Amino acid sequence: MLKRLISKFIDQAPGPGPMTYEQARAVLESHAHKARKFLAGRSDVEPEILYYLATDDAVEVRRLVAANPATPQQANKILTDDRDGDVRCELARKIGRLVPGLDPQEASRVRDLAIEVMERLARDSLPRVRAILSEEIKSSAKVPAHIVKQLAQDLELIVCAPVLEYSPLLSDQDLIEIIAGARVEGSLSALAQRSTLSVPVADAVVASLDVSAIAALLANPNAQIREETLDRVLESATAIEAWHQPVVMRADLSLRAVRRVAAFVSASLLSVLCQRSGLDDETAAHLNKRVRERLDEGALNDEVSAAEAKAQAAVKEAAAKGTLNEEFLMEAADANDRRLVAFALASLANVSKEIVDRILVSKSGKAITALVWRAKLSMRVSVKIQAAIVHLPGPKMVMAREGVHFPLSEEELAWHLNYFGIAN
Repeated sequence: MLKRLISKFIDQAPGPGPMTYEQARAVLESHAHKARKFLAGRSDVEPEILYYLATDDAVEVRRLVAANPATPQQANKILTDDRDGDVRCELARKIGRLVPGLDPQEASRVRDLAIEVMERLARDSLPRVRAILSEEIKSSAKVPAHIVKQLAQDLELIVCAPVLEYSPLLSDQDLIEIIAGARVEGSLSALAQRSTLSVPVADAVVASLDVSAIAALLANPNAQIREETLDRVLESATAIEAWHQPVVMRADLSLRAVRRVAAFVSASLLSVLCQRSGLDDETAAHLNKRVRERLDEGALNDEVSAAEAKAQAAVKEAAAKGTLNEEFLMEAADANDRRLVAFALASLANVSKEIVDRILVSKSGKAITALVWRAKLSMRVSVKIQAAIVHLPGPKMVMAREGVHFPLSEEELAWHLNYFGIAN
């Protein structure tokens, strides 16, 4: 009888019809690995079966139980302490989708348990578990606000960034407090990209003096920036090229601000300013004068272009000779040749030099490490670039694990690449 049941419910892959408790129990008692996996993934078995399988010796079985929406919350609670990180990742993904959909009239015990599971996952020791939860609930208004705020203050960018950028549950006061206490590189840039950003929050971002965050704020068409706040940005913008294009593209520039911006942006960006609608005759004449002055500065620009072309040619030559490798990067970094390092990384990682420049300007040790990993270079190259090219202070550097290994998981490395628009 037992063999016939196993054959019927396992080997013949039955349809979606409900399985009785007795049938499921018979398959379970066979102790066959295939049978347990089969039961762990079904949504129509009795909750007691899934609860039992939540402590199965086989990690594949526990992963299926963790991903199963029918698993009772008591079993989910057990799985929050599972020794396998992938089990907890599956659980985080499921709970992140499940809790927002719970009926407010759901039995309080069930809802309380589900929220407790979410709270435990938000404190998980593994960043990717917390990151999955953050990604799942980032846009939901139907999850506990205290969990969102906890994730927003997480010390890992892959965890805090999704909710900082998207969560509707973070009030202006929450955001201002987070800005004031920000300790995670890149977190304010994520916050500055929110679909709505009030005047007080925009003021706080500018007051943070975070170059990348202010660039993101300027590029955000929905950010409400007071003219006085923009004036503070323009006072420092001359020396910060990352701000030039986003400030030029802002639709709410006053004529006075347009004239100030024209004093320091490149000829190409001046041309963009000249094409703005609503310019009065005085401002248009001022811009045309600035364009002529920029043309007179062409010789200096030609020198810069020549240096870029020389570095690019050196990288192409090394690639043709088969010498574009780790030692090439280390020597370029030792020589403090930023252009050569950037072109070499762009070639080896198969990304544009513009993206490499953005990563270097961000001064994010994790992003630099992710780029080096993509280029199939060792962790020592990342450390060298962080120290010799970006000049990161010791406490902000990302160091090798055990002296040689990448300290971030592949999922975390991929996330940092994706943040800069580099898809796997």
